[in-house]
Formats: sequence, C-alpha cells, structure tokens
Amino acid sequence: MLRTVEELHDYTIGAVDGVIGHVKDLFLDDKAWVVRYLVVDTGGWLFGKKVLISPMAIGKPDWAGRTLPVSITQEQVKNSPDVDTDKPVTRQHELEFSGYYGYPYYWGGGGYWGGGMYPGMMLAGYGGFGSPQAIREESLNAQARAEQAHAHDDPHLRSCKEITGYHIHASDGDIGHVCGMLIDDETWAVRYLIVDTSNWWVGHQMLVAPQWIEGVRWAEGTVSVRLTRQAVKDAPVFEPTGTLTREDEARLHEHYGRSGYWAAEAKPVTGATSV
Repeated sequence: MLRTVEELHDYTIGAVDGVIGHVKDLFLDDKAWVVRYLVVDTGGWLFGKKVLISPMAIGKPDWAGRTLPVSITQEQVKNSPDVDTDKPVTRQHELEFSGYYGYPYYWGGGGYWGGGMYPGMMLAGYGGFGSPQAIREESLNAQARAEQAHAHDDPHLRSCKEITGYHIHASDGDIGHVCGMLIDDETWAVRYLIVDTSNWWVGHQMLVAPQWIEGVRWAEGTVSVRLTRQAVKDAPVFEPTGTLTREDEARLHEHYGRSGYWAAEAKPVTGATSV
C-alpha cells in the first residue's frame, strides 16, 4: 500500500522492550529513490537524541495504532553510533551503523535492497540469522569486500523534509512544487512525488514518478521531469483524501505512455542524475 510521508511522521517506533521514540523524518537514496532510514526522536528517555532506524529492523506494522515495531532493544539504540541527523550521512556512518547492528549493506545488487526488493529479505540467510556455516562465512566475506570497495562512496542520502518545497520544471515551464511523497510500505520505495500546482493550476495536486525525472539540482532545489505542461494538465488529478488504487496508477501510467513499476519489480528503480 502507498502511504504519504506526512502520514508516517510521528509514528511510534516500538522496540522489543519499550518505545524508542517517534518518526520525525525519512532519509531516501536519491539514486534508487528508496527510503534507507527513519529519523527517530527518542524524546525524554534519551534526552531528545535523534537516531537512525533501518527498515530492515521493522516488523509487521500496526497501521491502525500508528506503530512500527522493530527487532532491536532500547539498550541497543542507547549505545548505537552517534549520527548528526541534521548533517549528511556519510558512507562511513553507514558502515559503522550496519556493523553495529549486524546488518548487510543495502548497496549493490539488482534490487531495491541488495539483490532483493524488500528490506527484510536481506536478513534471511545472512550472517548470524540462521544460515548454514558456509553461506554465513561467504556472506561475511562478501560484506568485508563490499566495505573495502565502497568505504568512500557518496551514499546520496536526502531528507524528505529537504525535498519538500522543491520546484518541478516540465520540459516547457514550471508546474509547481513538491508537497509530499507516496511511499510503498513494503519495499519503502518512493513511488511518486506529490506536486502542488497551485501557482500554475489552482486547486490541483498531480503525481510524478521518480522514473520520469530527468535531473535534480540539489543546490537550487529544482526537479526536471520529461513531461510537458499540457500532459501534466491532462493527467488524472491526485485526490489526497482518497485511496490511490492500482487502477488509478494504471490510468496515470497509461496517460503518460509509461510502464508501471509493478510490471518490472525485479528491476531497480532508475532515478535522476544529480547536479
């Protein structure tokens, strides 16, 4: 199911032995357009410290109760590596984070998460998660090789709050600004940017998929899409108070002459080029 970033804000993160805190932001990978971390405000019990939580740790969500259970303890969170969530998260931070929790690296492979499409799939058969000895050793060796090869990569992590407000440029003019995102609650992929067209076309919100993005200028806060203004104006309007069905998505993709992501889930999302 698709959920807005706004909806996920203030969700409770429940550890196995108590509440960790509440979601305040999401960090997404601007190449694959997948949420890699939840930024969680721990509140009073950790003096307001903000920590990162990986979707790999999330179990079955309680959507009605607005709670995301995670397979870690409060003590683990308390002793987790310090990360300044108000600054860019470096690959070194990610290596330290993954090493501390014993998570495999998400980068590399042909899926959203390593070789798979779902974050939980990365833990199956990895390291100490019940795999046979030979497979476990090979997993750890591959992890070590990946660490050496990617220790100085730019991880391309962006705050969802930062992207909100970015201006959207069609091929022949502006169409509005980003006012939200729709996230797949299973893969944690960003399926659509929600575009407020009020400065151009009053009272409408439209959807733009990451696959349709031509480029992003992060310093300028702009997103370019391979669409015309008229095509956007003729597209199905997004109703934020309703539920976006697969039929709605199919009509949207058909309008733009694009294939739906659901038809090619085995392939990674190709995102924008960064400038």
